[in-house]
Amino acid sequence: MWAECGAPHTHTLSVLCLCVDAFPALGCLSPARTFFSQKGCLFSFPFHEPAVLDHDPLLTQALTSSLLRYLLEQRDVEVNVRDKWDSTPLYYACLCGHEELVLYLLANGARCEANTFDGERCLYGALSDAIRRALRDYKQVTASCRRRDYYDDFLQRLLEQGIHSDVVFVVHGKPFRAHRCILGARSAYFANMLDTKWKGKSVVVLRHPLINPVAFGALLQYLYTGRLDIGVEHVSDCERLAKQCQLGDLLSDLEAKCEKVSEFVASKPGTCVKVLTIEPLPADPRLREDMALLADCALPPELRGDLGELPFPCPDGFNSCPDVCFRVDGCSFLCHKAFFCGRSDYFRALLDDHFRENEQLEASGGLPAITLHGISPDVFTHVLYYIYSDHTELPPEAAYDVLSVADMYLLPGLKRLCGRSLAQLLDEDSVVGVWRVAKLFRLARLEDQCTEYMAKVIEKLVEREDFAEAVKEEAAAVAARQETDSIPLVDDIRFHVASTVQTYSAIEEAQQRLRALEDLLVSIGLDC
Repeated sequence: MWAECGAPHTHTLSVLCLCVDAFPALGCLSPARTFFSQKGCLFSFPFHEPAVLDHDPLLTQALTSSLLRYLLEQRDVEVNVRDKWDSTPLYYACLCGHEELVLYLLANGARCEANTFDGERCLYGALSDAIRRALRDYKQVTASCRRRDYYDDFLQRLLEQGIHSDVVFVVHGKPFRAHRCILGARSAYFANMLDTKWKGKSVVVLRHPLINPVAFGALLQYLYTGRLDIGVEHVSDCERLAKQCQLGDLLSDLEAKCEKVSEFVASKPGTCVKVLTIEPLPADPRLREDMALLADCALPPELRGDLGELPFPCPDGFNSCPDVCFRVDGCSFLCHKAFFCGRSDYFRALLDDHFRENEQLEASGGLPAITLHGISPDVFTHVLYYIYSDHTELPPEAAYDVLSVADMYLLPGLKRLCGRSLAQLLDEDSVVGVWRVAKLFRLARLEDQCTEYMAKVIEKLVEREDFAEAVKEEAAAVAARQETDSIPLVDDIRFHVASTVQTYSAIEEAQQRLRALEDLLVSIGLDC
């Protein structure tokens, strides 16, 4: 099971929440059981048979909670992941009566809106009244949720607040602020209409009696976020708009969801689903691929065609309606303020707060232009694709340069992408240097991957001067450290050595690694 924690942890997360009684199977990982505390540190206790934990539900639930926190906070596991039964970790936690885990999952972005399929399912399956009360008191957006899902939250805010919008749709008197670039990238119908019938219009009035304002708002939500929430009484209106706008995927998703909800309500007496919710799977690339089209169109001509970001070039005749130009070492990138201001506090300050002091007029097109210094066009291209699509193909050799720029531009998600790329460089010669970079830029996951690799090759690392120096620096960094106080780097390595022990035959090998580490500590005068 620990092997799964090095890969995508979606299955592990669901299993953790499945039930307390099943958790001892996770505990039987080694004769010296080691688990994470809520602070991400470790604690261990002597080996016992699984039956021991069966009779100690409080201890078992504490360990479950610690592992869950580790997966969410250190491994960036998607909290709303679904298994093959269309069930989420929150549903399993409700089903098995884990009140603490239910509250933790809700606080970290688990979705459970009232009168939706997921909400009614969790409420119906909840084991206790306390969990039902927690579900009813649920608030959709939390600070933790925002921290975990920057991109989805950004797109939702862009829709709700209309930041730097350039067109307003008025549907039977109700206004909807929108962005031409997003509508055109997401829908061929909107791209055509915005370049023909609606071209040059800042206000588009839609008076057709069959266009329902509620359904139109839901359609915009889908185009912006890939998600759709619609009252069941407006589903037919939404299907009509989807057909008109040539959104075949949305139409098929609506039909499949209606069928699933009907089956659920028919089989669960007393349930009432009033809101239909469509949400993309975590691995669904459609939204990000469409947004990446805007990045492709923003590239200067001399940089197009050799980046491999998209399987197709910017389509002929597609006008992305840029409103700002970034000049980078002689190259002009035609971009959108809405994306750069919405995704980066650095660019928001540059464009909104101090723009008048920095702007110039582009010779062609009349776009305001800003010159960016200390960055190459190739590095800025990675920034560009990340800002628009939350992804960029980042080779390890470029990760260091992109990481420093991501830190300067206040893009924590891009920093994490750099961390994943740098993890591919780990070997005996580079691991200490990469670990230092992870510490410097506060990349917790990369730091953990480095210490995990160190544990595997510790017998060779103890002979290297750079590793010994790193241990000394860690010891010196502990404020008011006493002789026997622990050293974080050493603790992490010890943990990973212990966690690899899954059989009795592996105990001797682990002990040998730990002895090598202890010998190094003694040789440099440290006792911890």
